[in-house]
Amino acid sequence: MSKLKLTDILVTVVISIMFGVIYKLWGPFYNLLKPIGLHADQLIYGMWFMAATVAFLIIRKPGVALLAEIAASSGEFLMGSEWGLEVLLFGVIQGLMAESVFFLTKYRRYDLSIICFAAFGSAWGSIFMDYMKGYMGDLVLWNLSLFIFARLLGSIVIAGAGSFYLVRALEKTGVTSLVRRASEDDYDVLNQ
Repeated sequence: MSKLKLTDILVTVVISIMFGVIYKLWGPFYNLLKPIGLHADQLIYGMWFMAATVAFLIIRKPGVALLAEIAASSGEFLMGSEWGLEVLLFGVIQGLMAESVFFLTKYRRYDLSIICFAAFGSAWGSIFMDYMKGYMGDLVLWNLSLFIFARLLGSIVIAGAGSFYLVRALEKTGVTSLVRRASEDDYDVLNQ
């Protein structure tokens, strides 16, 4: 696997800036779901993991998922995130968790299951961060289980499958060919 080039870094940052804007706009929508209860807000939490999975699917090189989450969380912070500086730490942890899944595949697998596992990893990273903040310890077991289940499910659907099919649609338009050359693996993924 080749190292990141300047163009890879720039494309990753551009993707991340786009997601930083989306993350900032997603916050109020997320907060609107809180009053519904039963952790409905956790079902859409997976949006905050998409920068890592989308950027990796497009660039497909080591370090991209981590860089993407750090850059996206930085963008969200600079636009005045309601969560303040903690979004940067969340971005690092979520990016590391996604990156670790890609590392375990030696950066050679880009299929739906791996992308869903990366989203799953990011979700566990965010759950760990929320646990460290202390408020999850106040939840009774059924409520904590519902919280975790909703976040994991939302992350698999949004950051896993959503990212995979978004990039697949972009590949069909030819947009991603401007960033990387198509390979046999790319065509195999499209034929699944």
